[in-house]
Amino acid sequence: MAEAVKHGHEAHTKIADSQEGLRGTINRPLNITFLGAGSGFCPTLCRDVLLTPGANRGEFRLVDVDKTRLGLMHKVITQLIKETGREDGWTVKATTNRREVLKGTTYAVCCVEVSGLACVAYDNDIPLKYGIDQCIGDTLGPGGLFKGLRTIPVFLDILRDMRELCPDAIMLNYTNPMSMLVLAAGRAVPEVPVVGLCHSVQGTSHLLAKYAGIPYEEMSWECAGINHLAWFTKLEHAGKNLYTSVLYKKFAQEIAEGIKESKAGKAPFDARDHKEGNTTWKHEDLVRKDMCVNFGAFITESSGHLSEYLPYYRKNDAGKQLLRVRYDGGSRFYATNWPEWRKRTDARRRRWVTGEEKIDLKRSWEYASWIIEAREKDAPFRIHGNVMNNTEKPGQRGSGEGGKLITNLLGDAAVEVACMIDRNGINPTRYGALPAQMAAICRSNQAYFDLAATACIDKSIEAAVHALFLDPLTAAILSPREIRAMTLEMFKAEKKYLPGYK
Repeated sequence: MAEAVKHGHEAHTKIADSQEGLRGTINRPLNITFLGAGSGFCPTLCRDVLLTPGANRGEFRLVDVDKTRLGLMHKVITQLIKETGREDGWTVKATTNRREVLKGTTYAVCCVEVSGLACVAYDNDIPLKYGIDQCIGDTLGPGGLFKGLRTIPVFLDILRDMRELCPDAIMLNYTNPMSMLVLAAGRAVPEVPVVGLCHSVQGTSHLLAKYAGIPYEEMSWECAGINHLAWFTKLEHAGKNLYTSVLYKKFAQEIAEGIKESKAGKAPFDARDHKEGNTTWKHEDLVRKDMCVNFGAFITESSGHLSEYLPYYRKNDAGKQLLRVRYDGGSRFYATNWPEWRKRTDARRRRWVTGEEKIDLKRSWEYASWIIEAREKDAPFRIHGNVMNNTEKPGQRGSGEGGKLITNLLGDAAVEVACMIDRNGINPTRYGALPAQMAAICRSNQAYFDLAATACIDKSIEAAVHALFLDPLTAAILSPREIRAMTLEMFKAEKKYLPGYK
C-alpha cells in the first residue's frame, strides 16, 4: 500500500512528462460526458484521457448550449483523437441535449458557464458602484453569489438527470463557485457522487518549493481547508519546518519592500496593467505572503482571488498596498479580460483544427484523467478534492454540527481534503482539526456558502441578501441597508437570467 500511495503522490504532483501512468488495466470502454464542452478545460481533459495508458476505447460526449462553440470543439476533439493515434477505439459525439448522451455515461465532467458573458459586467460594476471592488468575482462576494444563483439550478438539474440516467457515474466538477456547488449538490441530490476539482493545490505546492529554493520532490507537505482557501499546515524539508527556517523571514522582508514599492509607485489598480507582460512590480503574491506571516500557513489560491475572501485587503489604502495587477489583485481584472480571452481561445482552436498550430500532447496534472485511471485500474492514487464534510449524513441542511473530515469546520459544508481514489471511487481522508485561526477564516466563508446554497436551492432572494450580509469583504465595507440595496439592484439587472427567484 505504501508503494501505491507514493506512486500516486508522485503522479499528481508533477506535470506528467512521462506517459507511464498507473499500474493495472482498464477493462471497459469509457463514456465521458462533458457538460459545458466549450470550456477551456475540455481539450485538456480529453487529451489527458487519450494519453492515459490502457484507455483504449470510449466516447467523448460533448454537450453545450452554444452551437458554434460546440461544433468547433467537436472538430478539436476529433483532431485530438487523430493526433494521439486513438482513431480505432475512440469516437466523439456533440449535442445540445444532455439527456441524449447521459445514459450509459461512466464519468461526467461539469465545466458549465451560465449566462456569464451577459452578466459579468453586472456582477462587477454594480458592486463597484457601492464600493465593493472585485478582482475575479466568481467564488465569494456579490460576483460569486450571482454566478452561483445562475449556475446551481442548472447544475442540480444535471445531477437529477444523472440520478435517473447514469446512477453509477461520478460527477467531476470544475465549475465555480466550487464550494457552493458541492454543498448544494450534497443537500439537494446526495445520491450522485460529486467531487469538486481544482488545480490550486498542485500549483501552489510547486510554487512553495520554488519560494523555499528546494527541489519539489524533497518537500513534505499537508494541505486542508476549503476550496481556494486551503492551508499548507505542514511544509518541511529534510525534517525542518520551512516556514520557520526560511519563508516567514523571506515573506516579511518582501512585504516590507512591497509596501515601500507601492508608496513610491502608481496605484496598484491601474487598468493599463491588465495587459499581460506589463508590470513594474518587483514583489508580487503579497496577500498570500501576508496571510502566511500573520496566520501561520500559506493558502492555495492566488493573491487576487484570496483578497476577495477576506475583510483586510480591498477596503482601505493600507490593505491595497499589498495588491498588484492581474491575478495579484487588479480591479475588475476578470470582467475586463475574460471576454477577450474567449475570443483568443476560439481563434487558437481554429488553428488547431487547420493544423496551423500543434496541440500540446503532454498529459497534465489536472486530476480528472488520473481519477478515471485510478478508479478503472483500482490503483490507489491521492488527489485533493472538494467533498461534503458530513460524509455520514448526506442531504441534511444547516445542522451546525462539526464535520467528520475537518472537525472544527461545519459538517454541512464542502471541504477540500486529501482523497484516495480506487475502484470504490472517491474516498476522502480525515484531516482532523485545523489550527483555530485558520478554521475561523474558513468558517467565515462557510457561513456565506450556507446561505448562498440555500438561496439557490430555494430560489430565495431573501436568503441571497442574508448571504451577502455575511460575506467578509462586503460586510467590511457596507451596512446591511446598503447590502440589501445592492443585492436587489443586481437581481433587477439580471432578472432575465434568474428565473423563479422570489
